[in-house]
Amino acid sequence: MLHSEPVHRPLPALTRLGYGAANVGNLFRELTDDQAWAILDAAWDAGIRYFDTAPHYGLGLSERRLGAFLQTKPRDEFVISTKAGRLLRPNPDHDGGLDLAADFHVPTTLRREWDFSAAGIRASLDESLDRLGLDRVDILYLHDPERHDLDLALREGFPALQQLREDGAVDAVGIGSMVSSALAAAVDSADLDLIMVAGRYTLLEQSATDEVLPACRAHGTGVVTASIFNSGLLAKDEPSRDDRYEYGRIPDELWERLERIVAVCRAHGVALPAAAVQFTLREPAVRSVVVGGSRPEQLRRNAELMAVDIPEALWVELAAEALIR
Repeated sequence: MLHSEPVHRPLPALTRLGYGAANVGNLFRELTDDQAWAILDAAWDAGIRYFDTAPHYGLGLSERRLGAFLQTKPRDEFVISTKAGRLLRPNPDHDGGLDLAADFHVPTTLRREWDFSAAGIRASLDESLDRLGLDRVDILYLHDPERHDLDLALREGFPALQQLREDGAVDAVGIGSMVSSALAAAVDSADLDLIMVAGRYTLLEQSATDEVLPACRAHGTGVVTASIFNSGLLAKDEPSRDDRYEYGRIPDELWERLERIVAVCRAHGVALPAAAVQFTLREPAVRSVVVGGSRPEQLRRNAELMAVDIPEALWVELAAEALIR
């Protein structure tokens, strides 16, 4: 469905800071149920009322833990999003191992199966609701469609999401991806309410400003930014050259850019993580910044960073040095 005029549907009310619940699906390390609950408790106590999850996260574990927690809260006090596109099905090849290929410390008793059909998208939502123990989710994203077949997603997946919205099954629909070209194509080709941009619009990396943000402004599409710390590089006041960036070593050009950003932040007395958390909200299309966290203190710290008073002079100098656009 091509569209040219901006769409002005009311969006769910998102808090400036949201919690991305991959960690409670045992991303990178195993958490007990009590540890996961403590993280979610800390997020709630910090004022976070937007929670994002996905079947992909821990083969359903994130949805089950997040749902159990949110069932104890008034339904009208939070917004929740989950994702579709990968169905979870029994894995006949399970050999007792863990899902480490996807970085989740959970048994591989289930496997992910791509399905962008209307029936598959509906089944994904119904199964997510069952795991969550909730009667509805507010936002449904198509998850990483370019990893399977973006053309198929544009033909079948997004129309299926739009139909669910028209049927009243969800309030808003969108795409979640870390690939700018896929995000821009989806915004230009489908009638979406929100997109989740992972790692492509941050204080360090702003490739989404080329095509994605202009498309969102043109079509009235809201933006949620995720992975804003760029694999943790921006989460410390003083990053290290040995830190990892996505799946490997940080490229030299990006490291040099990071050093210059750190110097500007230092000159203005602003902690690098505070600038990283708040930067994307300067873009009017951005509705929320979703952060992860595997320890309660990380959630408390992120809320503190969001409340830091940052002088406008910092942003002016970063722009003058061509470090932000």
